[in-house]
This record gives sequence, C-alpha cells and structure tokens, in this order.
Amino acid sequence: MTGNDRRAARGTPGTSAARTDPEPPPPGGVLWTIAGDVRALLMLPAAFTMQVAHPAIAAGVDEHSVFRTDPWGRGERSLRSVQLWVYGGEGAAEEGRRVRRLHKDIQGTDTRGRRYHSLDPACYAWVHATGFPVYLYAGRYLLRRFTPAQEQQLYREWLQVGRILGLRDRDMPQTIEEYWTYWGRMLAEEIGPTAVARELVATDVPLPRPEAGPLPVRLLLRLTWPALRAAFLRLRAFVTAGYMPPEARAAIGLEWSPAQERRLRRFSTAVRLLVPLLPERLRYLPIAYRARAAWHASRR
Repeated sequence: MTGNDRRAARGTPGTSAARTDPEPPPPGGVLWTIAGDVRALLMLPAAFTMQVAHPAIAAGVDEHSVFRTDPWGRGERSLRSVQLWVYGGEGAAEEGRRVRRLHKDIQGTDTRGRRYHSLDPACYAWVHATGFPVYLYAGRYLLRRFTPAQEQQLYREWLQVGRILGLRDRDMPQTIEEYWTYWGRMLAEEIGPTAVARELVATDVPLPRPEAGPLPVRLLLRLTWPALRAAFLRLRAFVTAGYMPPEARAAIGLEWSPAQERRLRRFSTAVRLLVPLLPERLRYLPIAYRARAAWHASRR
C-alpha cells in the first residue's frame, strides 16, 4: 500500500502526521459504523446534557459558550469536531489539539464554588467519558444490542478518541470494568441537575431561528418558526431523556414514565427500520460518508 493509499484508508488526504500523534479509531471498526450514522444525531443530546451536568463543565459552558445565542452554529461546529476525531485520519490529532487550544483559557469557579480549569482531567475526562455509555444504551434502541466482544472493541476505540483529545491513559479508565466503577462514582459524587443541564431539556426556553440555508427555506422558517420551535424543543427533551442511561437520568433528576418509554420504543423502531433503507450518502453524515468512500476505494 502506498503512502497515498494509507492516507485514503485513514479517511482523509493530508500531510504526514507526526509519529507521536495518537492513532484515530480504525476504519471498519465499531465507531466507524456508528459514529457517522445519522442516528447518532439522536444520541448526542443525551451525551451533551450529561456533560453539562458536571459542575465545572456547566460553569464553563454557562460563562464561555454561545449555545444560547448561536445554538445552531455551535451544534454544527461540535458535530464536525466529533466526526473528525473518528473519521479525520491524519487530521484527527490536529483537531484534538485545536479543541485543547480553544479551552486552554477557560477557567473560573464551578457551580459548587470550587476553582476549575476546563483542561483539568477531573472535568475534561468526563466530556470524553459520556460518549461510551450513550452509544451502548441508545444503540440498543436505534442500532442493535452489542455483543460483549463489540462492547470491548468499542471501549478500546473510545480510548483512542480520548488520546486524540489529549487525555493521557492515566486520566481514563483502561478497561470497561474500571469504567463502570468510575461511572458510578461520578454519578454519585459529581453529576447533578445543574442549571445548564435543566436548560437543555426545557421546552419553554428561547431558541433563535436558524439563519442558514437557501432564501426560500429562510422565508419559510420565518413564517413557521413559532410552531417548529415548540416541536423541536419537545423532541429534544424527549430524545435527551429517553436515550440517556437511566442511572444518569436519575442523577440529573429527569422524569421518565412508562408511557414515554413506550413512545420511545415505537419511535426508535421506526427509525431503526427506516435508516438502513437509505442510500449511504444519506445514511451517513458528510465527513463520515467521504471517509468511508475513500476507505472502500482504497480497499478495491
């Protein structure tokens, strides 16, 4: 395989990465199958809400994020970053460095009155840690139940994402067994119903109208936004609580009824049956689709 072939197999063209750069998750792995699938869009709100249920992360987002004034732009940038960690090939490590540069000056006092820095592993590792349980739990509804071997592989690949983000191995549980011990401790001692977490599941908060897109779409949104805004906020609250692991839901204080669970199962079944029928260019998000196409081409 030539150097160009290796870059294609990694999913993106580019210059040679430094030898010390951590490797992104492998093409063809578990994350390559699920992280860029459009169904992941339904999983991300649960992970983001779990992140801001941490006192330090909630304070940082509250004071430094534009999630209130530019929620659509912020969401698009966050989604692009997540996709690059998995599908960015030689650019994955640079994206991880970019994320760290953005956070290097974020510090202050958390919601419990403690000093924090956003890159302190005590809170930075939690941002990374929320992805794994959401993939497992939401995947049972939207994808499939993973085998024990697939769970182990998913966790190994998620550790690779942590290294892309600049986390050291000593900052992350190195086995699934260690992870669940860490998870239980964090839910018991740190995670709770912060104001930002409650805001992300509220259905009566202001939400700016999206301004991107063709002129006809923008005009239509101006006319229909009050109704669409209310529907979107209800859907966001529903999937956030529904696809969040129950023990995290309880720690954050989110209610969930048997009737909501039945609705979630019906909704998830429809999504699970429909998405595989779509062509790959619609089933996968753009960065993932291009990386997967390049990898398949290199194999041929």
